[in-house]
Amino acid sequence: MRKFGLIGFPLTHSFSKKYFTEKFETQQILDCKYDLYSIADAREMVDLIEREPKLCGLNVTIPHKLDVISFLDEIDSSAKEIGAVNCIAINQKEGAAFLRGYNTDVYGFEESLKPLLQVQHQKALIFGNGGAAKAVKYVLKKLNIPYLVVVRNPTSGAILYSAITKEILADYKLLINTTPLGMLPNLESFPPIPYQFLDQSHLVYDLVYNPDETAFLTKAKEQGAKIKNGLEMLYLQAERSWYIWNLSNE
Repeated sequence: MRKFGLIGFPLTHSFSKKYFTEKFETQQILDCKYDLYSIADAREMVDLIEREPKLCGLNVTIPHKLDVISFLDEIDSSAKEIGAVNCIAINQKEGAAFLRGYNTDVYGFEESLKPLLQVQHQKALIFGNGGAAKAVKYVLKKLNIPYLVVVRNPTSGAILYSAITKEILADYKLLINTTPLGMLPNLESFPPIPYQFLDQSHLVYDLVYNPDETAFLTKAKEQGAKIKNGLEMLYLQAERSWYIWNLSNE
């Protein structure tokens, strides 16, 4: 029996467990199981792997995406640049576990974004400057799309929401929300920008996937903009984890 799981704290609900449990059932993958491992400190991961020698892979969520790095043997180049790991491949050899870290946010975001890009999407606005924004920045750099980071409070290398004008929105046609604004239960919240200056030439992407359509996306859609939520990104991330885990154990 190969085992996989999610580490984080607290783990109140999990897309990953539901996704992989259903995947194993529908595809009749009978030798695999996915569990939740609620650990308060990242160093507990080492004890967990020793306790569970059948573990072949872990997903990592808040608050351990940074702290697990010091316990890994190797780290993928994109995860290293971003400074966060959300997927770990565990290769058991001769009684010792070799741990390699990855960031599947990059793959999920890039693959869900690329089919939507059109010739006018030359520049991007990134709303928020937290952990999720790091993967978005990485992908935009890779795609040669310059960006501005937009934040609520003054910080170096970013502009304020209040600085967004009609002229900026005429120049920056790709808008990406990396904040939790609009996520359940705060359905009425949204990035404070002048939505009246959006039109059908804009592509508006929200990493939030619950609800399906945030207030941010609704307001953009009402102006004719093309919209996309983060659900496909989530599915792509999960499949990327599965690919990584199987590749590392071949």
